[in-house]
Amino acid sequence: MSRSGVSRSGVSRCRGCGGTELTRVLDLGNAPAAEQFPLISDPLTPAEAMHPLAMDLCGCCGLAQLAGDVAFDAEEQQSVEPRAMQDQAADAVRRVADGGWLRGNTVREFGSPHGGTWLPLLAERGYREAEIADVVLDTFGLMHDCDQRAAFELRAKATAADGVLLVQIPSLMAMVSQGQWNLLRHSHFGYHSLTALTNLLGAVGMSIATVWEFDLLGGTYLAAAVHGRVERDERADEILKAERHFGVTKPYVLRRMQQAVDVHVAQLRQWLETQADQQHSVYAYCAGSRVPGLFSVAGIDRRLIRGIADASPDKHGRRVPGTDIEIISPEQLLAADPDRVLLTLPYLYDEVRRTYPQLDGRWWVDNGTSVTQGPA
Repeated sequence: MSRSGVSRSGVSRCRGCGGTELTRVLDLGNAPAAEQFPLISDPLTPAEAMHPLAMDLCGCCGLAQLAGDVAFDAEEQQSVEPRAMQDQAADAVRRVADGGWLRGNTVREFGSPHGGTWLPLLAERGYREAEIADVVLDTFGLMHDCDQRAAFELRAKATAADGVLLVQIPSLMAMVSQGQWNLLRHSHFGYHSLTALTNLLGAVGMSIATVWEFDLLGGTYLAAAVHGRVERDERADEILKAERHFGVTKPYVLRRMQQAVDVHVAQLRQWLETQADQQHSVYAYCAGSRVPGLFSVAGIDRRLIRGIADASPDKHGRRVPGTDIEIISPEQLLAADPDRVLLTLPYLYDEVRRTYPQLDGRWWVDNGTSVTQGPA
């Protein structure tokens, strides 16, 4: 029996601590695999959207996690890193350096399929790569490990005795408070609060010393952890206190995301149906991994969205899993000259307006609770 997922006997265990106090907090039923983008020529079958998708919360360590054993052999299409993430990476490295946390001269990075790397930013500061490093980076990589306990152990072993582990995670508190239910996907096994991160790092002999906050993805934490027991700084304590007050380890609080599903789906379908009734041509932009679940639950097809553009060439000529909506290039989007373009990631708004001035005035943003011209 593994320490995470579902054992052969059917007993569910936490991916992080191995505990059995798991509570279901979000259930989307069956959904397509967000990391499998079929070719446009591949026939759409009901089996494509028959993968259970749910979230459990551990009552022991506080880790929110993908429920059950879910694994896919298909290779993920590599995403193109948005400018917002590139800018945030540069800002993060500056802030870490200013705080005196760039130690030694060696670095190791645990990557992410979301694209991008911080290694060039460290190379500019004289760092070279090593298996055991003074600075260990994990930027949105940790969530992709099925065995969360093993992932924490590996990162702890990679961090030199006097080194620092820098872990960047989307905030679970932000995910819940903003109703970002469609961040749940089959390739994301862990959804971390700073509380859970503290507990799981503690289990491998590490402590969080400080935390930086960023607006990326609606709320992102970058935590600096070191070996042994150290006293957290005031900012880290403030965030942990805010999470306790919010109830980030309480099942009834996380179940707000289940309520957000109905609100999101209803407002999006209503907007799309209105556009169709008015004979407006609607395309979308950014076929990110949160899109398949949303489009599947909302029952969206080519009648409502004629195509979705994406900057990643790997996705062109494919379709959104579980739908007949083709993924096209930005050039094809411009050639289509749509009446409306639905932006699936609000934080890309400034970037796409700069990049595609031809579409100015036609961008509509899916904010989760409403579709608006510009971020809500």
